Amino acid sequence: MTSPFLYFPGGPLSAAELAAARLDGHVVEIGEGFMPADAVETCDLRAGSLAPLVPAAFAATHLSAAWVHGAVDRPPPRHVVQRRSPRRLASVMNARVRYSDVRLAPDDVVIICGVAVTTPSRTLADLARSRDPADRAAAAGWAAASPALRAAALAWLAGAGPVHDKRAAATFLTGLEVAAPDQEVTR
Repeated sequence: MTSPFLYFPGGPLSAAELAAARLDGHVVEIGEGFMPADAVETCDLRAGSLAPLVPAAFAATHLSAAWVHGAVDRPPPRHVVQRRSPRRLASVMNARVRYSDVRLAPDDVVIICGVAVTTPSRTLADLARSRDPADRAAAAGWAAASPALRAAALAWLAGAGPVHDKRAAATFLTGLEVAAPDQEVTR
């Protein structure tokens, strides 16, 4: 189910009408769509805005999922999706999407506003396993801000089967300095 606060070109408003509304300050861009300028950007709106890029058989992962969960401020220039269906799909993907054919476990996916997204613990584990500096920076910031999520990501890594860079990710997350619960994290 999409949000009534999301507008996509070709819906009730054309691309030209949405562009004019954006110029007039009535709407702002969010993901692949637009939302009212006075609306609060929530994880529901972020997830729903990815609906045109994330078909039902896929889930948003890595920085795309981190953006949906609020771990990073901006969506990545190229979104990352991963297969959640049991069989491989020959699907034409958008050029703005990087596709991984490894199947996601159902427990690693949550549906937000009709769009499948990896859970926060799986997302943090994926970011820590990545060799991309942007993914690693997002993982470090998110883990520092949320010690409970860091522990959940370490638990996910410990319970996961054979996945690439598992030990390196656990070492990375374990070595991060985490703020005490009574300390304010400043950046």
